[in-house]
Amino acid sequence: MLSPMRASMGRLAEHWYAAARAEELPRGRPLGRTLLGELLVLFRDERGDAHALADRCLHRNALLSEGVVVGGCVACPYHGWTYDADGRCVNVPSESRDGSPRTELTLEAFPVREEHELIWVYMGPSKRPRGNPFPMPVKRGDGWGSYWMTTRFDNDVPNLVENFMDVPHTVFVHRGWFRTRSRKKVGMSVERTESSVLVTYDQPNDSIGFTRLLANPRRLPMVHTDKYYLPATTRVDYAFGDEARAFIITSTCRPISPSETEVFTLISFKLGRVTPYIRPLLNWYTKKVIHQDVEIMEIQGRSLRHHGAPLFASTPADTLHVHIEALLEWAASEEGPPPPRVVDRVEFWI
Repeated sequence: MLSPMRASMGRLAEHWYAAARAEELPRGRPLGRTLLGELLVLFRDERGDAHALADRCLHRNALLSEGVVVGGCVACPYHGWTYDADGRCVNVPSESRDGSPRTELTLEAFPVREEHELIWVYMGPSKRPRGNPFPMPVKRGDGWGSYWMTTRFDNDVPNLVENFMDVPHTVFVHRGWFRTRSRKKVGMSVERTESSVLVTYDQPNDSIGFTRLLANPRRLPMVHTDKYYLPATTRVDYAFGDEARAFIITSTCRPISPSETEVFTLISFKLGRVTPYIRPLLNWYTKKVIHQDVEIMEIQGRSLRHHGAPLFASTPADTLHVHIEALLEWAASEEGPPPPRVVDRVEFWI
């Protein structure tokens, strides 16, 4: 039986979602995760391959994620019923001296891929998934450094991806940390395709917080692009001059419930000679900025939970949000062709 959230998502469920960082899932220990309202148990078999099952023993419905991994299978902590990677009950200890299988009893098993340092789970009804997990740009070597952040938000995926790509809020929520209001006009090009919204900003003289001294000491022109990809990933790029220095901020969401989301954020940076040494400072700075977004997303989420369905008023600065919302609405509806490709060019002030 599908969770109400998963059942309501239509074609949005037919995608790969990041359920955990790969390093969170060691051999020999199960891991519980909630994804689209479904309780999942993740575990590794004897070869180290990751698997995902419904986190609910068929016997007395205890959580398998509180159990143990035995011989590449997951065993329930209550009576020891044991399930293989396909969800089949391969051992009931009370049935004989060494236990007996009950393979006619099966749990729902979900397709799993381990790629780009994440565990991805396909939540669609078919066991033959469409497409591939998003190619997170893990960059190490060749002058690049990177690190991960994992953050909980009290809000949903649409509002989060809009927040991650939104420029006007930065002069208020991140005032003094990321950007300060300059009363300058900014040009923005927004392209919507059937699976993405791509934004290019015309702000070559902009800077991003204290990092301007490290990222762009020669004050070269900056190229800033934001990209949203169905169902739950954003990528924000800042490149300076000849791209010898750059930041890439890639965030992919784990929808937990209609009002709670975990976000896996990969920060990649190329800052010349200081790259090997700057990570502790960048980590502190980016955590501070994301905490500010956690706070404003909680404020918005609290309002939405009280008032019900959103009644958003939009301006040209919200063009990217309007396109994201239209794309998500189509993806969830299971009706009609995808929205047509659109390119809008607008201006706003920050």
